[in-house]
Amino acid sequence: MEDNDSSAQPSQATAETCIDFVTLGMFIIDDIDFVPPKPPVKGILGGAGAYSALGARLFSPGEKTSSVGWIVDQGSDFPSNLKTLIDGWDTTAVFRYDPNRLTTRGWNGYEGTDDHRSFKYMTPKKRLTGEDLTPELLQSRSFHLICSPLRCQELVKDITSKRKKVMPADGYCKPIFVWEPVPDLCTPEELLNCTNTLPMIDICSPNHTELAGFMGDHGLDPETGRICTASVERACEQLLGSMPLQSYAIVVRAGEKGCYIAKNGGRKRKRAEASKAAPRKQLIHGSLNPEIDMEALLAGLMQGDDGVVDTQEIEVDPGIEKWIPAYHQDPSNVVDPTGGGNTFLGAMTVALARGEDIETATIWGSTAASLAIEQVGMPTIGSDSSRRETWNSVVIDERLSEYEQRIHETQ
Repeated sequence: MEDNDSSAQPSQATAETCIDFVTLGMFIIDDIDFVPPKPPVKGILGGAGAYSALGARLFSPGEKTSSVGWIVDQGSDFPSNLKTLIDGWDTTAVFRYDPNRLTTRGWNGYEGTDDHRSFKYMTPKKRLTGEDLTPELLQSRSFHLICSPLRCQELVKDITSKRKKVMPADGYCKPIFVWEPVPDLCTPEELLNCTNTLPMIDICSPNHTELAGFMGDHGLDPETGRICTASVERACEQLLGSMPLQSYAIVVRAGEKGCYIAKNGGRKRKRAEASKAAPRKQLIHGSLNPEIDMEALLAGLMQGDDGVVDTQEIEVDPGIEKWIPAYHQDPSNVVDPTGGGNTFLGAMTVALARGEDIETATIWGSTAASLAIEQVGMPTIGSDSSRRETWNSVVIDERLSEYEQRIHETQ
């Protein structure tokens, strides 16, 4: 890890700050080349760190602004206008200035009618680890991780270990981990590492292309070349079907199709003394195949420790398989999709940290993403005549209510 200026400190955090959300996404200054004749833009706020922090911040007005934590690594070329913009959000942003390096910069290039995006770093990247988190950030209720499967496992272990050292023993609680896989390592060769990561996190959220990549597919309809919802559903079924019988959740971000929630069922004993009972014959659960005796398998799942079926002592979670439509149904409202997925995850994660269920959390995510993609760069913060906070002149709670009503009417 590179050395940083010792004067670097949070812009907002205090010993009493209650952090709901922290992202380990990097801070990046973006250059974007669009499909001509749309002009390029240079030097704007970007990166998974900034956009996921935006998603959480959109739902954190007033006294909640400081509940959003992230790290901004500033190089010698860091523009003062970006510091002013970030300060305006009033988050717990930890600024770290290092005059011996350049700020991480990235190039985004769009091409074709599907707006396929290419990305590459223009200056050396500076990724974050558990060592970079301050004691305040370590106590966050949730963490957004964007990395490979193996690095996700390392980060969860590292953050958990360091978190236990800064929290009182009688007040320790497990945080929520939301994992966003990096595109380059969403390959069949990484599928086993992916399945080994799922038990360590709360939600895995690839986009449709990344999910398909794990399964050796492209996720597109061969006739139209557009996103194939059946492919998304099939890949989730295959991935969750390979897991032991526990509750795992995948939220797939699928552009104009919205997002797909796939959560398999789980079960748990209702009786407190059940954990003390003598162990019974171990059953192995995983992928189903035609040779499995389903009747014997189901009987094994429902029988008690004495071999007697007792449905009263088993609580079964039926799971979720559900599509949530995108907020914007008119493509003309989508000006620049850059950062939409990260913004979605920031809002979804902070919703989970505040006790919302997974369906509600994805609706928060879609609402936040809608504001991120309505313009090039970040939405503009302001206030209305009632002094309520606005983004792009929109009160977030009003857009959320309208969106929830629309979903309710169509389902």
